[in-house]
Amino acid sequence: MSTEHDPVLVVGEALVDIVERDGSTSEHVGGSPANVAMGLARLGHHTSLAACIGDDERGAVVARHLADRGVSLAPGTVRPGRTSTALAAIGADGAAEYTFDLDWDPALERLTPASHVHTGSLATVLAPGSAGVVDLLVRLAGGATVSYDPNIRPSVVGDPAALVDGVEHVVRLSDVVKASDEDVALLYPQLSLGDVLERWLALGPALVVVTRGAAGVVWRSTSGAHGSSPTRAERVVDTVGAGDSFMAGLLSGLLDADLLGGPHAAESLRRAGSPALEAAIERGLTTSALTVSHPGAYAPTRSELP
Repeated sequence: MSTEHDPVLVVGEALVDIVERDGSTSEHVGGSPANVAMGLARLGHHTSLAACIGDDERGAVVARHLADRGVSLAPGTVRPGRTSTALAAIGADGAAEYTFDLDWDPALERLTPASHVHTGSLATVLAPGSAGVVDLLVRLAGGATVSYDPNIRPSVVGDPAALVDGVEHVVRLSDVVKASDEDVALLYPQLSLGDVLERWLALGPALVVVTRGAAGVVWRSTSGAHGSSPTRAERVVDTVGAGDSFMAGLLSGLLDADLLGGPHAAESLRRAGSPALEAAIERGLTTSALTVSHPGAYAPTRSELP
């Protein structure tokens, strides 16, 4: 298991999901990057989170929830003010529709060194904090490896077509990019999934993966390896956090294989063949399947993996 030799920094929102289901309401800690951080920590990776958490009651719940799952908070993450929320309406099919109330302006000046950095979702597109996150990735170029999940939220950012240039800028700075087929359709309605995989791969990352819900995943790499795999989910309670859990499992598998975590790992990732990449993708599919079998953004532990 990888722990101290591969510290991971996750940069992005941590918030409270207010879940409406069958006429009842409940609150859970969420936020795509926070879910990835908890997923990695529960899989045994030393992980810290740089976010914006208020010093209110909800913020205390968020901070305690993250700590209980092994995530340390980067300096400046807790600050005066309110904690962001996301209203998640769960439909009959278990899918969630979100309405956000967010504040994003992280303190990124005192971050501890990390060999791998993950970001995405609203962190790279929501002002005023987005510019600082992108600047951080530029500063890390050539040092830490980077992973990115655009996780497009039209209800927050507006017209997805206006985001394409910014998304592609972060893709260029990344070693691993994971997106959903919904993200791809929003950003490139005129292109096929295969066209987008090739487009992003040509921008610079070593591995691009697209999740397709019940249809599983497709992926391509700079080594020429490529493939597709079906979902491992047999029982779906809801899909909250499914993509984040896949991301955490994928990164965990790549970290364990020494394919992430610094410049030497980045070069190894660019040369990696199908067996190593398929093993990491299989871990992502397994963690995602475990997540959707529980309510909310459940993060499985390493002991739950086959």
